Amino acid sequence: MFTSSLLTALGSIITAFAPSLAVFLIGRVVTGVGAAGIFSVSIILVVQLTNPKRRGLFIGMLNTGFTIGVATGAVAAGAIEPAMGWRSLFWMQVPLAVLAGSTLLIAIPASLSADDSQKYRSQSILTKLASIDYIGAALLISTICLLLYGLSTQRIAILPIILSLILFPLFLYQEIYASADPIIPVTVLRSRGALLTCLATLGFMMARWGILFYTPVYAAAVRGWNPAQSGSLLIPTNLGFALGGLIPGAVYIRRAGSFWTSCLVVFALFPATTGLLVGVATDTSPVWVVVLVVFANGLCAGAALNYTLAHVLHLVLPEVRFIVTSLLATFRGFAGTFGSAIGGGIFARALKASLEKGFEEHGVTGKKALIRELLGSPRVVRQLNGIEREVAVRGYIDALRALWFSAVVLVCFMWFIQAGTGWTAPKILAEEEDGFSNREDTSR
Repeated sequence: MFTSSLLTALGSIITAFAPSLAVFLIGRVVTGVGAAGIFSVSIILVVQLTNPKRRGLFIGMLNTGFTIGVATGAVAAGAIEPAMGWRSLFWMQVPLAVLAGSTLLIAIPASLSADDSQKYRSQSILTKLASIDYIGAALLISTICLLLYGLSTQRIAILPIILSLILFPLFLYQEIYASADPIIPVTVLRSRGALLTCLATLGFMMARWGILFYTPVYAAAVRGWNPAQSGSLLIPTNLGFALGGLIPGAVYIRRAGSFWTSCLVVFALFPATTGLLVGVATDTSPVWVVVLVVFANGLCAGAALNYTLAHVLHLVLPEVRFIVTSLLATFRGFAGTFGSAIGGGIFARALKASLEKGFEEHGVTGKKALIRELLGSPRVVRQLNGIEREVAVRGYIDALRALWFSAVVLVCFMWFIQAGTGWTAPKILAEEEDGFSNREDTSR
């Protein structure tokens, strides 16, 4: 965790002082490596250090920490960037990352249990690094990047998609047959519950990130809010996300067992609230209605993540729970990338089509430069007047509705994927849960 925090800080430094786009992107890669370590390991630690009666509460607290960071960062960035520039948004993260990492270094125990593998702990760093499946990682990254590039452009690029489809079977072959220690254990994904939970979480969180990324865009382009005000629209949805994780975790997820029905309920409520957002995303809807809808949407999302994690731990054998937890975190991480890239492609294509149609209907020509500017930033809308502003606002409303309606369809499909996980767990010894509880009571 400490090393991951230092990588996050290093990536922020590279990004903040990048002289070119290429160096900027390298900085984001380094930051992503650090953030992935923090994200994945934190969930594993919570699962390993808590018993089933309190696991839901602590997972809810962890998700609350994540969502507070998202909401606070959005508001702070909107206020700081106009005054100090975009570079300050990155170098300001460095002392925070170092401080957080140092705190974790002191707080987290060196050994989580008395039966840690002595063989693994005695291995050198070089030995551990040599065991990483670099070929599998390269194939997976290439597959994802090519697919996202093909789907995120204003016009869908066929060749990158075809190349990604060629590389994906090579990745599967590497993981199943060639690698001794695959980065994604395909044997674990042969469990129906684990595989379908990961896929359902991927689709669900793709839709969620489509809302998180574009509610500030709605506020800026349609409502005409400044950057800080636009970022503040994330506060109610992230407050709902936090409560959605905490309340079920504290009140209901207090046992080891199936939460199949609960998962399906929240997977049904989420697209319902997203559909409401499609309806109220106008320039005349009362602000309090929009706030209420995004709050309800966040509430469903927070509950869904907590319930699905508790349910998948019920569906798999105890000895692979930590692998499955890590995989679930990995798919959640993929969802942010997929949601922003694919959702951005849907949004950009819908916005461009609506703007061109709007100007054509009003008999206005020569607006290609303005359309490019509007595709690049919602702030441009605030600088317009008359017909130009009317067409721009309508274009953004149409694009947001297209994006969020796509999210509704996606999560409705994910409902069936989640339903396919079932509710039957493998046979395990009852003493496993009791023994964990007894050990925790003794340690206290």
